[in-house]
Amino acid sequence: MQFIIVTGMSGAGKSTAIKHFEDMGYYCIDNLPPALIPNFIDLIKDKQNTYDKVVLGIDIRGGILFNELFNSLNNLINQQHEYQILFFDCQDDMLIKRYKETRRAHPISKNERIYEGISQERKMLEHVKQGAHYIIDTTYTLPRDVKEALYSMYMEKSEFKNLMVTILIFGFKYGVPIDSDLVFDVRFIPNPFYDINLRPLTGNDQSVQDYVLQFDITNEFISKLTDMMEFLLPNYMKEGKNQLVIGIGCTGGKHRSVVIGNILSNFLKENGYIVNIDYRDIDKDNKRGK
Repeated sequence: MQFIIVTGMSGAGKSTAIKHFEDMGYYCIDNLPPALIPNFIDLIKDKQNTYDKVVLGIDIRGGILFNELFNSLNNLINQQHEYQILFFDCQDDMLIKRYKETRRAHPISKNERIYEGISQERKMLEHVKQGAHYIIDTTYTLPRDVKEALYSMYMEKSEFKNLMVTILIFGFKYGVPIDSDLVFDVRFIPNPFYDINLRPLTGNDQSVQDYVLQFDITNEFISKLTDMMEFLLPNYMKEGKNQLVIGIGCTGGKHRSVVIGNILSNFLKENGYIVNIDYRDIDKDNKRGK
């Protein structure tokens, strides 16, 4: 019998993940107190054909001691059941934004501010996160990205890289994104903006792609960029990094950076990474009448 323990920061996507597991045929129970895991095992142990894949959503924010969770997990091992801890994380500023958008209070903030509840919860979950088999950071991911990651891990049995990559396409004239871990400036590539026929198009259009990719300097840069990714990303994972934001910028964020960003996205996906691409400034020139 396979057990997946789904836990993590409130607002990071735990409940949504459990719904995806249900769609994949898993038997799911949400908000099960850790101390009741042994009782649950006793209840279903004679029905392994029915409950061969089980997801337990664990809420340990209510003052329950961490050793209760790990004692219960040791009970699984003693009964020769496999388990994995899948931890959902998210940066504090994004969690605050999500709570404000939904107008919900943080579960443990009580009368305090949202960020104080998040800070308390993060401290409470620190040891659980350290013991997790997989960490999915949803700061920049879309729901479909999480679904894709879970399906790849548990249905296709593909190797999960444990690193969620966001490629942020931007224009320097609109400001460099402050949350980027890496920033690449591609303004050295010849600019299709000066071709009047290409100006209204974007890097998602084939004619713009053909223009940008006709230059040797473009292809040399792509080769060096992908080589760098092959070196950097595995080493980032070794140090425990599970979210990476790669900024790629040109003047307006509409032509060159889009072409390069799309190529990098496809390269990383082919190498097993879950990638979200954000065209931050692609329409801003049009809105400004340029």
